[in-house]
Amino acid sequence: MMDTLAHRGPDDDGTFAPAGDAGMLGHRRLSIMDPSCGHQPILDAARSRAIVANGEIYNFPQLRPELAKSRDFKTRSDTEAILHLYDKRGPATVKDLDGMYAFAILDDEALFLARDPIGIKPLYYGEGAGGAMLFASELKALSGRCADVREFPPGTFFHSDTGFETFYEVPDRFPLSDSVEAWSRKIADTMDACVVKRLMSDVPVGAFLSGGLDSSIIAALARRHIDDLHTFSVGIEGSPDLAAARLVSRHLDTIHHEYVLSAGEIEAMLPEIVWHLESFDQDLVRSAIPTFFTARMAKEHVEVILTGEGADELFAGYAYHKQIDGDERLHHELHRTVGALHNLNLQRVDRMTMAHAVEGRVPFLDREMIELAQLIPADMKLRGDPPEEKWILRKAFEDLLPEEVVWRKKEQFDEGTGTVDVMGEIASRAIGHEEADAHRRRHPDAALRSVEECHYHRLLLDAFEHPDPVLANVARWSHRQVGV
Repeated sequence: MMDTLAHRGPDDDGTFAPAGDAGMLGHRRLSIMDPSCGHQPILDAARSRAIVANGEIYNFPQLRPELAKSRDFKTRSDTEAILHLYDKRGPATVKDLDGMYAFAILDDEALFLARDPIGIKPLYYGEGAGGAMLFASELKALSGRCADVREFPPGTFFHSDTGFETFYEVPDRFPLSDSVEAWSRKIADTMDACVVKRLMSDVPVGAFLSGGLDSSIIAALARRHIDDLHTFSVGIEGSPDLAAARLVSRHLDTIHHEYVLSAGEIEAMLPEIVWHLESFDQDLVRSAIPTFFTARMAKEHVEVILTGEGADELFAGYAYHKQIDGDERLHHELHRTVGALHNLNLQRVDRMTMAHAVEGRVPFLDREMIELAQLIPADMKLRGDPPEEKWILRKAFEDLLPEEVVWRKKEQFDEGTGTVDVMGEIASRAIGHEEADAHRRRHPDAALRSVEECHYHRLLLDAFEHPDPVLANVARWSHRQVGV
């Protein structure tokens, strides 16, 4: 299982097996905090309890001083703070954590698992031989070892004595009335704090920069606090994203890197991308392609990357949002889609960045930002004639970015990079219409929507010796749009 996940943590590896036959913890490490001393699993003083963790605890600097009064820290790792906090608080530990994480604590004969509130970091589990509970960060580590694999729910913890318990759900708030100026100020101040929090690192931090609104906001805020900020963009030659990203980079004075994609390179790397992504969903694969190549380029310069995921779900950024009738229905649809991010866009970001051992961080999905967005009326998110998506978000940052960027027409990542234009051709060369129709008939439960999606489905089947656990966990982007 650890060998299968080596790409997620190429810097170090470790295991822990307690006395008796309780089980074993294994970890592959990507060294972000305390690279020299933060080896995992981390053990307590009595060596009877150990933790493995994936992600970052952003309030670690605030937690550590109080914990250090009664606990002896051996590292500067944020993971060690979780272990000491668990010693003090038990399962209530999760209520004190601010961050993105999936972690496991083996405590004598007991097992404790937890996943962050939104599901930014992945976790899956299943029953292995002899009834053992197996868990891992990716499905591929469980494929062939568990017949029935499930996604561990976001905002949930599990204790082997008491079972599963939900500790967080996306808040469903009644929108409040306030001025454009007041909402803009609250958004700008909250987002700045969310970005600053995610600059915590002992290794270099950079930012994806497509030249769209969301990534440009993140880069602009990060640039306030990082003098030599590296930004990264990819696209087909002449694509809108490459030109827009250059404009934003010049405006912000970042150290900018770009990579021009070719259809041949995309076609060659597609099987590997699908294997890492663990999905055949057409929309997810399309957007994963530029993310994969951007992360590959970023790895040459940084270990941590900031991304703009979540803004579309919080502020009504998709085309179908304009078709929703009524502010109340739009408000509820946005609330629903934030809660569905864990196995769609967040899965893409996690898999494509970790494919290259880069940690992706998503400032828009800070709990404070989510809470604030639920309070903003829907008619401030879609406003104008015709309606302008993410209107209040644009207003909040119109003084920070060039006007042509703030009011740039929304394009999804695969559209702006130009990759969507070549994927149909690639799929048609790989699988013709007749062959695709036959493939659909052989796999009716997959509900394949196009020749292109048939190609991705076949690639996924070829990638895994035991594909059923992976197929059972594929989320469908098109199923999100129930509010239309």
